[in-house]
Amino acid sequence: MKDLGKYKKHSDLVWNIANLLRGPYRPPQYRRVMIPLTVLKRLDSVLLDTKAQVLAHHRKLMAAGTEEETIEEIINQKFDLKFFNTSEFTFKTLLDDPDKLAANLNKYIAGFSKRAREILEKFSFGEEIEKLDEANRLYEVVKEMASDDVDFHPDTVDNVAMGYIFEDLVRRFNEQANEEAGDHYTPREVVKLMINLLFTGEEQLHKPGKVIKIYDPTCGTGGILSEAERTIIEDLNRDANVELFGQEYNAESYAICGSDLMIKGEEVNNVVYGNTLGTGKVKEGFADGDGHPEERFHYMAANPPFGVEWKPEKDTVTKEHEQFGFKGRFGPGLPRINDGALLFLMHMMAKMERPPETYTLPEPGGVEGGEGSRVAVIFNGSPMFTGDAGGGESNIRRYIIENDMLETIVGLPDQMFYNTGIYTYIWIVTNRKAKNRQGKVQLINATDFAWKMKKSLGDKRKKLGEGPIAGNKYEPDHIAEITKIYAAFNDGETRTLNEIGTNLDSPKDKKRQKDKSFYVSKVFNNQDFGYLKVTVERPLRLNFIVNDERIERVKQTAYFITIGESKKRKDKTKIAEEIALGKAQQQELLRVLNELKALYTDGVVVMNRKVIEQQLKAAFATSELKFDADMKKTLLCHGVLGEKDPTAEPCLDSKNRPEPDAELRDFENIPFPGGILTNGKRDEDNEPIDLPLPLDYETKKTKGKIDIKALLELVELHCEKHLASEVLPYREDAWIDYSKIKVGYEIPFNRLFYISEELDSLETLGKEINAMEQEIISMIQGGL
Repeated sequence: MKDLGKYKKHSDLVWNIANLLRGPYRPPQYRRVMIPLTVLKRLDSVLLDTKAQVLAHHRKLMAAGTEEETIEEIINQKFDLKFFNTSEFTFKTLLDDPDKLAANLNKYIAGFSKRAREILEKFSFGEEIEKLDEANRLYEVVKEMASDDVDFHPDTVDNVAMGYIFEDLVRRFNEQANEEAGDHYTPREVVKLMINLLFTGEEQLHKPGKVIKIYDPTCGTGGILSEAERTIIEDLNRDANVELFGQEYNAESYAICGSDLMIKGEEVNNVVYGNTLGTGKVKEGFADGDGHPEERFHYMAANPPFGVEWKPEKDTVTKEHEQFGFKGRFGPGLPRINDGALLFLMHMMAKMERPPETYTLPEPGGVEGGEGSRVAVIFNGSPMFTGDAGGGESNIRRYIIENDMLETIVGLPDQMFYNTGIYTYIWIVTNRKAKNRQGKVQLINATDFAWKMKKSLGDKRKKLGEGPIAGNKYEPDHIAEITKIYAAFNDGETRTLNEIGTNLDSPKDKKRQKDKSFYVSKVFNNQDFGYLKVTVERPLRLNFIVNDERIERVKQTAYFITIGESKKRKDKTKIAEEIALGKAQQQELLRVLNELKALYTDGVVVMNRKVIEQQLKAAFATSELKFDADMKKTLLCHGVLGEKDPTAEPCLDSKNRPEPDAELRDFENIPFPGGILTNGKRDEDNEPIDLPLPLDYETKKTKGKIDIKALLELVELHCEKHLASEVLPYREDAWIDYSKIKVGYEIPFNRLFYISEELDSLETLGKEINAMEQEIISMIQGGL
């Protein structure tokens, strides 16, 4: 963070004052007091020079009966303010009456203009004031914050510097509360990398006076938005007009983000308090759903919650998906209820600017001819591969990839976040890829770009190296290196552990050769991630016998039992008559079957269902019972007169087609023609099919009955070749049921970068075993 060292003494002062809270508060709870007080001190310092004039003008407007909203507009415009305070107190004068400090501090907070007050109230600081007062700590803490040493006046600390100080305090207090920080705080080096990837190669960012809208739908404390703004203003275009937008449902995080904007003198109305997905439970002051429905953004970045259930939003989200389809936010499909991460990505895609003329995307990409947008989002591994073909997650991936919007996925090291040790991934999604990237997806394996931290913070034990740091100690600049790999866009680029630079020393890390190259970048065609899930059927084969054992099975069938029951409910006479008739029919059925036994003496077994069907027809021809469809279905099924027999002839339907055996049914995932085969090699025998596929997405409206004729024209021959080479040599009677074909998309990141480890030789293993045996013998002897 540039220039922070110059102002770090200010954040250190606040950090040290927090020690006064020890006792009533545990260290992870210090932020509840210190962050609101830091905000109040800064706002007080900003308003100090105009305090008297504002109070006088406010009294005048109140006396004239001016409405509150009009008063705010007048005062903000007259004094060039974003907010103001109409209480008689300042931070220092609050100390003049120690006995009433708690009440007066609450009055002071209530004196802020409406928008500032709404943000401050989300801290729930009134509860902390009461707690501090009861513990006799309120006066001491406010006194230290009000001292001249903590000087946040704009003449001493400008808006940019104050932003640095505030962000540093938020980071330090959140890291102290690391057991819950992961819910709303993204490690700063991950944010920096994400923003670097988002802005690399973006020439439009350098245009003088360029209006740039940046959005985070899960903005937390605002770290991603702040880093994006800082990168543009300091590194790319000082004259740019950056507008920040966000939405956050956690009250404290929202208050911190809004306060950060107030502290820096920016527009606070662009950050909305509410649930981005929506629950349908509308309440005042809370945006239930998209808080910026009319806005589109040039850049978007987010770290949505990992693996969080979206059951509270299910009804609202499902309704939008079914009613509005691609005209809403969730057209492609919905993920499983236990992980809503992909919902946030679809939401951001719906907020994209219109794509350039080179793109012709369906909604939500919009009409062609605009500037387009870029999105960076952090996920765990689940969105890359969970969900079956034709399911919600797969269809979402399909939509993104087929419409050429997935540009890059960067795999990060594990143990990077405060509340989880899992591997995470940065996705870059855009509707305006550079020409050389169109039709391609770059995967970057940065899982080894890790620097072990001296002190763990919750589950965070690693970080990305950021280059030279304080104290002249050296870290490799992993962020710059990953960014360079991304920009190069090379297929098959490699590195060694020595070239990456890492201080990891686990047994697994030690075993790997430091000078052995491995892939860090691979480039794939969009088609490489698609596959066809086909249903492979095999015929039902049954043998048939009419004997005592199988006749006994007939008696256990629902069909036979139902014959002997009455459907009447009230008329006892009718009930008795129906039961008597049913019993007679049961006996007639058994009589015919017992007569048929004569054909099955001496171990006779029928291996063709058509043969026994004709026998049954003939047997019942002279009976009062009709050999109807229900009887036929019952008697000739597996487990009654029929038994599975792989040597029997296939059972045929009315059109003389083999009837499938559900128990032998299997599924094959067939890569698209010209794609990557399961062995990792490319299919050189076929040309890649064009995307997007001529196949609608399965929706409730079509009930899954979609026209696959156009798809089969592209892939049926390919599937038959796969069947001939991979299935028929082992199951010669198999066939594909194309009515059940589905399209799937997955990104098998780990498999595509898999490094096989060389096994130790038998000689080496023998030596290790002998050494262990000697060690055990020595231990036993020592114990004796």
